[in-house]
Amino acid sequence: MRTIKRPGEHELEVKKSRFLCALARATSEAEAREFIQQRRKLHHDARHHCSAFVLGDAGEFQKSSDDGEPAGTAGVPMLEVLRRNEITNSVAVVTRYFGGVLLGAGGLVRAYGGAVSAALDHVGLVERRPVRVVETTVDYLLAGKLDNDLRSAGHQVAGTDYQEEVRFRINVPESEVDEFRTWLAETTGGAAEAELGDLGYAEVDI
Repeated sequence: MRTIKRPGEHELEVKKSRFLCALARATSEAEAREFIQQRRKLHHDARHHCSAFVLGDAGEFQKSSDDGEPAGTAGVPMLEVLRRNEITNSVAVVTRYFGGVLLGAGGLVRAYGGAVSAALDHVGLVERRPVRVVETTVDYLLAGKLDNDLRSAGHQVAGTDYQEEVRFRINVPESEVDEFRTWLAETTGGAAEAELGDLGYAEVDI
């Protein structure tokens, strides 16, 4: 499942019209509509606040709005950009400040779609992948080296607890658990064992 890396906004200017695209995460229609209303209030002097959102782990819930622009020239091309990038649980709002030059239907489609594309490039995307939480415990003498080795090898350290010993929590892709077990044993000379925890999801930059 893909979604935006962070909320943000990006502005595109086309023939003196300003297209300000704002992106945010949303997991329900209520959250998406609340964000749309926030943008309306923030830019209350603009005439159009077109929107599109995709919700659900499989992107099964989708809606768009032209908000006064000619039918099919704003919300639909915005939604198409989200779908083409396989993005879900995200909402896009493009606020338009008219610059005095008519763009025509084709120009509007390109401008609204282009504004969302540029904003996605600006904020970045992540993919949620299934991971197994693996825990391991070592003494303080080994902790510093193991922490460095984990990060150097590209393993995602989800947390570290310092008590009598040091306990690491690592997010390991489900398909790589056996390989990680072997790596951990070799790296610590058999001093650390992998304890398998819950299956969850981790976000990886695309």
